[in-house]
Amino acid sequence: MKMAWKNKAGQEGRGKKRSRPATMALNPNLPFESGDDDDTTTTTITGGEAEGKNTNEAQEALTGDEHIKKLVDSFLSQGNRLAEDGKYHEALGKWEAALSMEPRNAVLHEQKAQALLEIGDSWNALKAATQATELKPSWCEAWVTLGRAQLNFGEPDSAIESFSRALEINPNHDEAQADRNTALRLVKRRKQLQESGLDVAHSRYSVKDKVET
Repeated sequence: MKMAWKNKAGQEGRGKKRSRPATMALNPNLPFESGDDDDTTTTTITGGEAEGKNTNEAQEALTGDEHIKKLVDSFLSQGNRLAEDGKYHEALGKWEAALSMEPRNAVLHEQKAQALLEIGDSWNALKAATQATELKPSWCEAWVTLGRAQLNFGEPDSAIESFSRALEINPNHDEAQADRNTALRLVKRRKQLQESGLDVAHSRYSVKDKVET
């Protein structure tokens, strides 16, 4: 984004040139005619120096962006290795550091959600996974992670929707299909329990009613 803005700014700077005023006819008897040439030369040099300064600033900014990108990639890789070793809290520390420099990185948010699920923090996992889907709505894995966070948080209905979104993006995603089936079974089981509870309450009421009569 910064590079695009800088290019755009550079294009605006190289846009239409201001029209120079017409050269005035000078009195050849006046002594400052040659001095005007010197002023023109000085102006040209100053303009060149300004252009060189702008170029240097752009190069310095580019170098800064590249440095941040390398740091983010490094923290991401370190976090991945820690998570693979089961060191989820340490991994989260690395990813948080990366997010402080690149807060709109969907991959970091999704990785963070996975680690939070591993340590049982379903609520914060739900928030992190939601951010990942908002930043990159066409990413199948982000929807799968969101669905799992919703399942762990006790929201199977929302999880079904998330897994369905993932399958719309990638119909051959076996894990999304399996997790969606799990969520469907949970919803079905919940409905059975609710219906069973209503029947029990009704039976107790009927018995009591008969005793009183």
